[in-house]
Amino acid sequence: MTNPTMAFIAGRVLLPFACGYFMSYLFRSVNAVIAPNLQRDLGIGAGDLGTLTATYFVAFAAFQLPLGILLDRFGPRRVQACLLLSAAAGAAIFALGSNLGHLVIGRALIGFGVAGGLMSAMKAIALWLPKERWALANGVFMTAGGLGALAATLPVELAIEHAHWTVLFWALAGMTVFAAAMIFFVVPERPNETRQTDSLGKQFRECVAFLRDARFWRIAPVSIIGMGSGMSIQGLWAGPYLRDVGGLDRASAAELLFVLAAALTAGFTLTGIAADRLQRRGFPLSRTMVWGVVLYAVVLAVMASAVDPTTPLLWIAFGIMCNTTVLAYPILSGQFLPEQAGRVNTLLNGVVFGFTFVAQAGMGWLIDLWPRNAQGSYPPEAYQWTFGLALLLLLLTLGWYLLPRRTDAR
Repeated sequence: MTNPTMAFIAGRVLLPFACGYFMSYLFRSVNAVIAPNLQRDLGIGAGDLGTLTATYFVAFAAFQLPLGILLDRFGPRRVQACLLLSAAAGAAIFALGSNLGHLVIGRALIGFGVAGGLMSAMKAIALWLPKERWALANGVFMTAGGLGALAATLPVELAIEHAHWTVLFWALAGMTVFAAAMIFFVVPERPNETRQTDSLGKQFRECVAFLRDARFWRIAPVSIIGMGSGMSIQGLWAGPYLRDVGGLDRASAAELLFVLAAALTAGFTLTGIAADRLQRRGFPLSRTMVWGVVLYAVVLAVMASAVDPTTPLLWIAFGIMCNTTVLAYPILSGQFLPEQAGRVNTLLNGVVFGFTFVAQAGMGWLIDLWPRNAQGSYPPEAYQWTFGLALLLLLLTLGWYLLPRRTDAR
């Protein structure tokens, strides 16, 4: 196993971790479809719905710093398998919950349990593959997340037509236990793997040093806004937007959410392939990310204008472009040592997901500033101002990233 083949790595390493990441994205996106059921059963508005859904991101973000230390210390296999069992418990509590407080606790446990979905895989990729293949492997792996988002659209809508949403969450709990077992029993240990043996205190101090590093804060803001706004809209507010602004019924909205998720899945793969090929031709990852952000800004502008909000082309473009800032992970980790990759990436992931809680909940409270009509819908202006603010912040952070520095090698 000194020089494992790509087939071995794909089947025994990437595939099991992909099962966990599939569940992470499914949990992240499912509330976009079941939102009307939650509002009806709990009697809540957009603000409470946004806060409930975004609790996932609070727990997710809060665990990123210890997650990075654990990944560098114990390896991704053990850490991810244990965490997924917490997500399964959270899904069970969510299914059993009878009020908003119970569901918040369940949602928080889910967020904690899937906190290592992407970072554990990125750590495994850094261990098993050479640096020049990281962007491609990350992009292909993240297709599993897109498939999870895909499963959270029409399949979920069909499921809750025949069963209560609590039954759905019991099924998700079982699927999560299966993913944990796959990772623990199928993924091998990497021979000659270098693990951190320093004290936890020293590792924590190194994490603080990373947070003070100018390289980190150059790329973090555009990643925070790009991924935070994309996950907030895709994971929750796209559904209400289609129903309130586009005037679609639940079935039609679910169909467009399916289109969005399919484009998101393709976007992960296309981003990885394009970045890999462009990099081989001397086109740096940073430039690829910048052009992706520019195109994403154009899509946000169209959404904020509410011009033809139900056209599939808009949602295909959004799905492909909204996660282009994921290239920030290989860009940033490539500037540090391989044994530091777990902590550096999880720190970036932590600030991204911490802001995503603010973004997803904040969008709900901002939308709630406008009164609902007799049918319970919010006016188009509520979404126009909300998405317009996301666009403005994205452009400001892109400008920050593009500011020339003395250390830039031109």
